[in-house]
Amino acid sequence: MKNHKRIPSMKLWHFLFLFGFPLSWGQDSEVSNTISKANELFNSEETIVSEMEYRKALSENPNRIEALYNLGNNHYQEGDFDEAAQRYFETQKKTSSRSDRYQAFHNMGNVSMEQKDYGQAVEAYKNALRNNPADEETRYNYALAKKMLEKEKQQQDQDQKNKDQNKDQNKDQDSKNDKNEDKEDQSDNKDEGDESDDQGEQDKKDNKDKREEGNDSKDNPEDKKNEKPEKKQPPQPKEGQLSPQQVKSLLEAMNNQEKKVQDKIKAQKVKGTPVKGKKDW
Repeated sequence: MKNHKRIPSMKLWHFLFLFGFPLSWGQDSEVSNTISKANELFNSEETIVSEMEYRKALSENPNRIEALYNLGNNHYQEGDFDEAAQRYFETQKKTSSRSDRYQAFHNMGNVSMEQKDYGQAVEAYKNALRNNPADEETRYNYALAKKMLEKEKQQQDQDQKNKDQNKDQNKDQDSKNDKNEDKEDQSDNKDEGDESDDQGEQDKKDNKDKREEGNDSKDNPEDKKNEKPEKKQPPQPKEGQLSPQQVKSLLEAMNNQEKKVQDKIKAQKVKGTPVKGKKDW
């Protein structure tokens, strides 16, 4: 590609580098002007407007690699890493230039580092070095990505180890609890059996005592003879009623009173009877 400046690297973090200045190469004057305008807007950090201009250029010529690559840089600057990765991927697929491909892979590695996908970052930097083995910035980023990937793997192994240990501890604790429960069940069953045996012995003893009492009753018939029958108590009159004895006494009193009255009447009759006189003639 003619008449374009190589994009210098731009530090991101931990010496990760992004080829951040837009590419501007190609022949179509109108499309080139649109791309140049977009580049100026991008450098002024007017990324929303610059994105529109890059898309306009691609709508006029979808094969303009510089518009596609620079749109990826625009997305990266805005923090839209998925879109940026897609543009870089399309760039390395469409270009025939090893230099363009190396820069696209380098920035794909930076996107993966931002997303903490260290495995993808290692592969992207490796592909960048295949196209430009002499680039020290890419080599540094590749080494850093490998180190981060190894650290992540160690952390995952430790987490898995801790998880397995916790699982084993929980399993041992469950087994211990089961054994304790079995012992408690056996102890409860033994206590129930002892209580049942004690109750059986008590029942046997009670039955024996009853039999002995029955035998004592049969062996002593004199006790039955000497037993006096209980006297029945005369029924007590209810409140408001006269007993037979009271009725009898009342009748006798009434008869006596009647007799007195009759005797008095008779006495009066005798007293008033006229005496016949003797005739003088």
